[in-house]
Amino acid sequence: MTAPLFEDIDPASDCDCPGCVHGRRPTLRSLLTRGRPAARGAVVVAAASAASAVLGTVAPAAAVTPGHFPHRQALPGDGVPDTPQGARAPLHGRAGEPAEPDTVPTPATTRTQIINRAKVWVAAKVPYSMYDFWSDGYRQDCSGYVSMAWGLPGNEWTGSLGQFGVKIKKEELQPGDILLYHNPDNPEKGSHVVIFGGWTDHTHTSYTVYEQTPPRTRSQTTPYPYWNNTDKYVPYRYKGVTKSGAARPAPGGKAAVPYPGAAHFGPGADNAYVTLLGRMLIARGGASYYPEGPGPKWAAADRRATEAFQRAQGWTGADADGIPGRRTWELLSTGRGKDIASPAAGPASHGVPGYPGRAYFRPGQSNDHVTRLGAQLVKKGFGRFYAHGPGPRWGEEDRRAVEAFQRAQGWRGGAADGYPGPETWRRLFA
Repeated sequence: MTAPLFEDIDPASDCDCPGCVHGRRPTLRSLLTRGRPAARGAVVVAAASAASAVLGTVAPAAAVTPGHFPHRQALPGDGVPDTPQGARAPLHGRAGEPAEPDTVPTPATTRTQIINRAKVWVAAKVPYSMYDFWSDGYRQDCSGYVSMAWGLPGNEWTGSLGQFGVKIKKEELQPGDILLYHNPDNPEKGSHVVIFGGWTDHTHTSYTVYEQTPPRTRSQTTPYPYWNNTDKYVPYRYKGVTKSGAARPAPGGKAAVPYPGAAHFGPGADNAYVTLLGRMLIARGGASYYPEGPGPKWAAADRRATEAFQRAQGWTGADADGIPGRRTWELLSTGRGKDIASPAAGPASHGVPGYPGRAYFRPGQSNDHVTRLGAQLVKKGFGRFYAHGPGPRWGEEDRRAVEAFQRAQGWRGGAADGYPGPETWRRLFA
């Protein structure tokens, strides 16, 4: 009798060509005829000379592998396999336990900030993954994408995102809201979430969608509410949406989130309140201090931004030590006090307010001006050159994006060299 053959199945590759996609798609027919279980890394036992005998003794299909989290179905005919999403997890990896939804702070944000964050991933073409985390600490699946755009302190999934929002009606939808389908009876079937970007026609039958789906983040016109499961998607609005981006004042002028205590801040601190602090500081003019996004681990950026806010209030000495005390937190979370002075309010260069000079945009330079420049280029539609997001180190991606912007102005030759001069800066930030 011929000895059985053993074959180790490699994890599915990330190649998205039609051939590889078709080969990766598990079906009942493939399970019965090839004997390959759906679980990753499974060992297949096949008798090379006894195919007819195998057909009569097929084992039941393999159970879902532990760690295989609820997922949504692929779009009809879109040529990609199902897209599983990860479970709830904190930012920057899986270490630690995320707080429960009723205790997690709800950072304030604006609709513009939500859409701009969504556009950054589209421009960066972030690859889809239920296991990987992008440089901003968010998981690269559909629910991680919405967690990022909403500015949540951790990575949620379709079963928990609804607790951070309120249900609304179709006619109430505005950019930054979401359309959520979570199947509680069978989370393995259909669950998905997308960001609403605005109606594309007066009949409100299609809209601009921002979503994380294989092979990468995308934005396109989509029929309302979605391509499939059209009776299952529910519109939600984030509870933390504000007009100004400052933390929401509670009745009586009290902080929306009570001061957690000094022990939550400073060297070694790693918690959701550090993330919330950073987002409140960004909303109050401290974005230049955060080239890579805030929290949850305390960093020099948190201390410098906090100190800048404290000094903006006219405080000095121990009152401006960069550690948020109760008074600092109160002003931040209620939207009171003075904002951090914008870099654009500094001395003008070449008569253009905010332009720092050419020296900041050269090979080897790393500074907040590079990050600000890149973010504006992404906002203006030139983000396709950034594979991993802009700033803070000047690179070829920045030069090519600036050059494309300059050429869009009709400039040629030395006027479109990819290095921002005062006129490039003025037009870019006009």
